[in-house]
Amino acid sequence: MIEHAPYGTLMSDASAFTKSRVILSAAELDIFTLLDGTAETSAALARKAGFNARGLSRLLDALASLGFLAKNGGSYSLTETGALLSSRHPGSIRPMVLHMNSLWDTWGDLSRIVKKGFTGKRKHGSRMDPGALAAFIGAMDVIGRDLSLEIADSYDLGRYRRVLDVGGASGTYTVAFLRKNPLLRATIFDLGAVIPMARAKIDLEGLSERVDLIPGDFYEDTLPAGHDLVLLSAIIHQNDSRQNVDLYRKALAALVPGGAILIRDHIMDETHTAPSPGALFAINMLVNTRGGSTYTFEEVKRGLTEAGFEEIKLLRTGDRMDCLVEGKKPGK
Repeated sequence: MIEHAPYGTLMSDASAFTKSRVILSAAELDIFTLLDGTAETSAALARKAGFNARGLSRLLDALASLGFLAKNGGSYSLTETGALLSSRHPGSIRPMVLHMNSLWDTWGDLSRIVKKGFTGKRKHGSRMDPGALAAFIGAMDVIGRDLSLEIADSYDLGRYRRVLDVGGASGTYTVAFLRKNPLLRATIFDLGAVIPMARAKIDLEGLSERVDLIPGDFYEDTLPAGHDLVLLSAIIHQNDSRQNVDLYRKALAALVPGGAILIRDHIMDETHTAPSPGALFAINMLVNTRGGSTYTFEEVKRGLTEAGFEEIKLLRTGDRMDCLVEGKKPGK
């Protein structure tokens, strides 16, 4: 007999969107930045920001109940948790929350997509609104700040001298890899609109002498050649299987003989139900892309083999999109 979750757990899961909506709206309205370094009454903040007083009062009380704000004598101030959502915080996670906010409408299409089979609506990066693109790139940096260091520590980078970071965004993983291996040089390949964001981060990290920034679209363009490691970090889930084989072939051409491809992504078990975050992320791809998904190791291996890679291995498993698959280009 199947054991069902208790009523309270089911209701908590089903109503979780209410808490999410409060956090997302507060981030969208930049409430946390407005309260950074100060305490304000609801009425004063409404006047200052031009918000509806009744609506703002309800929102601030809800944020206080969730621990993001402290309420004392009618005034609201940031808690330590709320401060992380201020744009002024050096470790701000607001970009990631804004990205989650942008997913709200597409996830609302899930029933319609399952019923009618419509494809996801996320725009190609070259057609995204500049603000939305900046939020997305910022979100990827937030996600990767700690994980990139962990990945760099877990993989033997000492074998390589030139890494190509395909769709490398602002360079989060490039920075982590270069810090781990002082002899490594890198090329970040991403859309022209993204390259200035990468340049700003690389300059800030003092790594501009070790990084080349090349604009391009990996769906349309060949990849820069002469590398001994190609990194596909959180890339393959946005593609269908055929698009991934095409990309693997481009990666193979960009590698010197004996070079390696390293894929970081969710890697599912054979049932496609574990890890659970990967199964939920497959829904994210369903509602946001034309053919993206999360893949098993055998599916990835099949595509890499078709593209010409050998010695394909699953090096790391996990549920944080921290799985690693490696393949080698035939040669020396």
